[in-house]
Amino acid sequence: MPFLGQDWRSPGQNWVKTEDGWKKTTKNENEANNNVSERHGKEDDYYKENLLLSINYDVATKKRKKDLMNNNTKIPYFHKDQWIYVHKGSTKERHGYCTLGEAFNRLDFCSAIKDTRRFNYVVRLLELIAKSQLPSLSGVAQKNYMNILERVVQKVLEDQQNVRPIKELLQTLYVSLCSLVQDMGKSVLVGNINIWVHRMENILQWQQQLDNIQINRPTNPGMTLLDLPVSLQLNIMQRLSDGRDLVSLGQVCPDLGALTEDRLLWKNLCQYHFTERQIRKRLIVSDKGHLEWKKMYFKLCRCYPHKEQYSDTLQFCTHCHILFWKDANHPCTANNPESCSISVTPQGFINLFKF
Repeated sequence: MPFLGQDWRSPGQNWVKTEDGWKKTTKNENEANNNVSERHGKEDDYYKENLLLSINYDVATKKRKKDLMNNNTKIPYFHKDQWIYVHKGSTKERHGYCTLGEAFNRLDFCSAIKDTRRFNYVVRLLELIAKSQLPSLSGVAQKNYMNILERVVQKVLEDQQNVRPIKELLQTLYVSLCSLVQDMGKSVLVGNINIWVHRMENILQWQQQLDNIQINRPTNPGMTLLDLPVSLQLNIMQRLSDGRDLVSLGQVCPDLGALTEDRLLWKNLCQYHFTERQIRKRLIVSDKGHLEWKKMYFKLCRCYPHKEQYSDTLQFCTHCHILFWKDANHPCTANNPESCSISVTPQGFINLFKF
């Protein structure tokens, strides 16, 4: 039986398996081959590691580009339906039900923001969705929401009007997204977190653009508000439904500031937005025994919601369950369609889809 162990009488040769078969090598050659194989092994490991890192980097880069491309890609076609059928259950003719996201996608909100009568209505609806209904929208509806919001901001930057309500809308949406992104792992929002982080960056950018906006003075010199009689100036101020607009108007010049302190203006605002019972609970009397209507107004605003007023709203037909814009015709089968139509507030629009 041959001795297989290392013998001190051995000439220092070993059998090494190669591609051509078994060969005898001396100790020095064996060590050199081992060093070469180890070096090649390290080089292979290094190459494999670099290859793996490069693949992961390429995948991450492609994924990031894909996320940004999906985020920046606009919906090629905005629905322009003037009316939709609101079905809340399955029938023989229809299966399923209409959701808030479906209604938001199908109704023509893009054209509505271009209409001065409907602009405030759409902005209020966007604000209510941002507060509580954003997670209930589908992925397409959430993307459509951001696209419509971008158009609203562009319109405000071009027209230089309605700056304050859009600032409040963006702030409300940003606060909501900050709380929702933290719960990303709980299926709160649809889509990759990189997309929503990019959208939040866009919101901050829009806020900065609105903060830096400068109102351009009209180039044509004509009659201004100060050129009108005092009675007409007061009559115009009575058309303002927001006390903050009165305060801003009073900061233009001392003359307008004195007119905006008129007690009758603030009394009318209090009586328009709030009930007598609410007013009696928040009475503020001055040292001279007069009611401080201006202070009462802002105190009531902190305690009770404003009365909402819109030039044009969505209408809901109770006969055929169709939601439509006021100036659009819908296929109603009632004898008197006008008697079946009711005005829908932004909150009422959301309540229609609560099952």
